[in-house]
Amino acid sequence: MIAMAFGSIPAQAVSVAAELGIVDHLVDGPRSAAELARLTGTHAPSLYRVLRALATLEVLVEDAEGRFSSTTLGDTLRSDGPESVRRAVVMAGDPTFTRACGDMMHSVRTGAPAFDHVFGMPFFDYLTGHAEAGAVFNAGMASLSELENPTLAVAYDFPPRACVIDVGGGHGGFLAEVLKAHPTVRGVLYDLPGVVREAAALREAGVADRCEVRSGDFFAAVPEGGDVYVVKRILHDWADEQCVRLLRSFRRAMPARGRLLAIDALLAPPGTRDFGTMPDLLMLVVSSGRERTEPEFRELFTAAGFRLTRVIPTASSLSIVEGVPA
Repeated sequence: MIAMAFGSIPAQAVSVAAELGIVDHLVDGPRSAAELARLTGTHAPSLYRVLRALATLEVLVEDAEGRFSSTTLGDTLRSDGPESVRRAVVMAGDPTFTRACGDMMHSVRTGAPAFDHVFGMPFFDYLTGHAEAGAVFNAGMASLSELENPTLAVAYDFPPRACVIDVGGGHGGFLAEVLKAHPTVRGVLYDLPGVVREAAALREAGVADRCEVRSGDFFAAVPEGGDVYVVKRILHDWADEQCVRLLRSFRRAMPARGRLLAIDALLAPPGTRDFGTMPDLLMLVVSSGRERTEPEFRELFTAAGFRLTRVIPTASSLSIVEGVPA
């Protein structure tokens, strides 16, 4: 219980290591705290105390000479590692999250996002007006997506020659993996103008010739005529009323044979141990959204004119919730 109560301390130590790029500096071999402090522009005695704690957490290893090297776990903080989560860890330790989580009691007492109370505006409005925070968030989410996208892209049997419209698809990372895994599929990437302008993932994957990039506000309208509409990590950001409004815009744009794929964490039934309840608390403090159970997704789909047909678990932390027009 005490360890959980003081859990923000190891979380911040890991975040500091990620932001400073500590593991990147250890690629060529062990270094002392003094060397690492010189490389990172930090106070050597204070940095040593953080490094020593990270060794206790098995992120680093300290030898008898006081030099530090990385572990397999620590290697996930390398910028160029194949399983790097460095940008996601930096995002988790950013004040946009930590200050809001620190005021969780406000959300519990009022039902309103603590973020709005702490920062004076809604989460996404804040990111739009604060470029540095927005960049940290976008990079962190992209880091998470890079790990899960290949798994998700092959978990669903996209129909041959289908047009897949990824709504709120960011820089195109998920859609790029779908097009790579399904060579006859075409795509449409749809998000805000300032977001899709950075759709480098499609070019880097060599699939830009099979994908159209369009911009707009998905609450107002979405592109018409797609065979499969995808919303990945979108619905959990919003309250039920807003989700239904968004899904109704899909229903209007979608042909009778169309499919809807909501890709999100799926909470286990009540009474079941589920670590998805932790990110649900993050949604509690930063937005009006929430993680949902299958019955709660079914209610959203029904209210928007869809019928939930199946739930497809994946090897990632996300599930694919499929619906068709009712």
